[in-house]
Amino acid sequence: MERLWGVLQRVQRWSPRPSQTIYKLVEGTQQGRLEEEEEDGEEGAEPPSHFCPMELRGPEPLGSRPARQSLGLWAAGRRAAPYLVLTALLIFTGAFLLGYVTFRGSCQACGDDVLVVSEDVNSELGLDSHQGTLYWSDLQAMFLRLLGEGRLEDTIRQTSHRERVAGSAGMAALAQDIRAALLREKLDHVWMDTHYVGLQFPDRAHPNTLHWVDAATGRPGEQLPLEDPDVYCPYSATGNATGELVYAHYGRPEDLQDLRARGVEPAGRLLLVRLGLISFAQKVASAQDFGAQGVLIYPDPADFSQDPHKLSLSSHRAVYGHVHLGTGDPYTPGFPSFNQTQFPPVQSSGLPSIPAQPISADIASLLLKKFEGPVAPKEWQGYLPVSPYRLGPGPGLHLGVNNHRTSTPISNIFGCIEGRSEPDHYVVIGAQRDAWGPGAAKSAVGTAILLELVRTFSSMVSNGFRPRRSLLFISWDGGDFGSVGSMEWLEGYLSVLHLKAVVYVSLDNAVLGDDKFHAKTSPLLISLIENVLKQVDSPNRSGQTLYEQVVFSNHSWEAEVIRPLPMESSAYSFTAFAGVPAVEFSFVEDGLVYPFLHTKDDTYENLHRVLRGRLPAVALAVAQLAGQLLIRLSHDRLLPLDFGRYGDVVLKHIGSLNEFSGDLKARGLTLQWVYSARGDYIRAAEKLRKEIYSSEESDERLTRMYNVRIMRVEFYFLSQYVSPADSPFRHIFLGHGDHTLTALLEYR
Repeated sequence: MERLWGVLQRVQRWSPRPSQTIYKLVEGTQQGRLEEEEEDGEEGAEPPSHFCPMELRGPEPLGSRPARQSLGLWAAGRRAAPYLVLTALLIFTGAFLLGYVTFRGSCQACGDDVLVVSEDVNSELGLDSHQGTLYWSDLQAMFLRLLGEGRLEDTIRQTSHRERVAGSAGMAALAQDIRAALLREKLDHVWMDTHYVGLQFPDRAHPNTLHWVDAATGRPGEQLPLEDPDVYCPYSATGNATGELVYAHYGRPEDLQDLRARGVEPAGRLLLVRLGLISFAQKVASAQDFGAQGVLIYPDPADFSQDPHKLSLSSHRAVYGHVHLGTGDPYTPGFPSFNQTQFPPVQSSGLPSIPAQPISADIASLLLKKFEGPVAPKEWQGYLPVSPYRLGPGPGLHLGVNNHRTSTPISNIFGCIEGRSEPDHYVVIGAQRDAWGPGAAKSAVGTAILLELVRTFSSMVSNGFRPRRSLLFISWDGGDFGSVGSMEWLEGYLSVLHLKAVVYVSLDNAVLGDDKFHAKTSPLLISLIENVLKQVDSPNRSGQTLYEQVVFSNHSWEAEVIRPLPMESSAYSFTAFAGVPAVEFSFVEDGLVYPFLHTKDDTYENLHRVLRGRLPAVALAVAQLAGQLLIRLSHDRLLPLDFGRYGDVVLKHIGSLNEFSGDLKARGLTLQWVYSARGDYIRAAEKLRKEIYSSEESDERLTRMYNVRIMRVEFYFLSQYVSPADSPFRHIFLGHGDHTLTALLEYR
């Protein structure tokens, strides 16, 4: 018997101890959930006190049985052991499944309610149980009702009448007023960041000048009066430039190549170029690449409406525009300009080395009348009282630019509504606050819409809405100098921003007309924009949505609405520099540009007249569009970003890369690897879709993991081989021409 007893003890020692399944109530900041934990059973062990007292136990350990048993009982037990084990497993499995189905919604034994994510991904449970569930239709109705109570038009008028040049006393006063307005709305957090940046201003004592060059002596002669002497190009190279003048259309690289092909050499000369199609910075960069000595930029009447019943820019007006080919403070590239911070002595590679100056149409007409040389192509002809336009060369000119750099404090203002489930994920919406001149269309409209959205969402929170993710409202400073305020903030948080910022929505240039609607955006947002357009009423076609208005004139809504992000937009910096999807909305005139942008005539009165009294309705439509976009982005369980869309973008770029086939062959490459990369991307996107579709909706940790993966899609299209200090072309698909090719080759 002692020998048998020893065998029994060894069997007991080798047998695995049974497991127990314990249902645990996990309490977070806003909700709880049930989790299963597997724990090894121990003799006499009790579950921890904070667990729900609901458990399923296996058979008692063998050690709890009597120590002495007869040999016959032991033999009978040995024969019955397989059946007992099988029976126990069946009972255990059935009880486990029954318990899971019964108790996954709530733990009655704990006496606490457990929040379960609704089957409707667009629903929310209020913070107080008596508030019930808010669905998308409820939130939409609440938003539209509360938004209608605002006073958008009055805010636009008051803002446009205030001095708002970056660094001015008027701007400092406005910043304090906006901060006070955010504090009155009782947001969760309100704060202000100040940056000390290098801005360039005209020298009042030594204004910029333009002189004829005496043909006999080659020295500056009679001065040409600059009709708008306060207008200048920030970040122009300072100094003097002398040379013959030639006409170069819009100053694009293809224009300069065409000029050279017609026997007129741009190198060593001053260029006269028209406003439009590309930015001031791109015009000056192209001129510098072709060896020009300087650039004069003028507005041609051909680029504005010829309708006598519509307003147009005065021939005496020049147009303002910075010439830094990049964004942010060009004297601290890649570094945030906080006070007392020491920076290495470097400058942005986008700063030009040649001077540039805006001039009026009248001065341009005076210059063109003295041109000789071949007649300009038909498509280069404009509407100045000069016929025909000639390519030149024209008379010798002497350009003197005396702008000076000043260390200037600028302030960004932030207001935050914290999310309930993902408070560290931010949906960001911002608007430029500063303006050179009145800036009604440039920044007053965006500022007014931003303040109205802050008020509306604050009221929604008071009425039971709590976004899943945080909403971050920002008023930017220094925008007219190349999105300086927004870029400095991005540089300060670059290492973590792609993990925190979900999407950026820009309100700049939101109302420049009322005929057409454009969305300059990342591909990830296109599907969401289409959905929201179907929810917003058209401001100028009664009974139609914006989507119906768009497809009425063009069945391809995407071709009609979607545009690439422009470099001069703050939204561009978020995507190209930080890898955050971004969008900027604009209502524009049909085929024409708003004539007063970046001039002293960008007043509330002129904007109101251009829109024929429809300014409040159009501004309200932008607010409705932006607000409903924010609700979807901050409220949906899964981020509504179309991460598969880049497959189409890659295919489109493959076609554009065919013109670089010679460069590819010289490097021993073909486009086959791009096709392969596209295939890999499409398969990865489809795999993620299937994982999301088959996942458990109530698993908050899994949902967060999927959202983080979706958030990082844009970030992975940033080239690792382009320095953040050279940010304009860091994003593979936001570069142009050879920049895109280089990024793709390096990305490989």
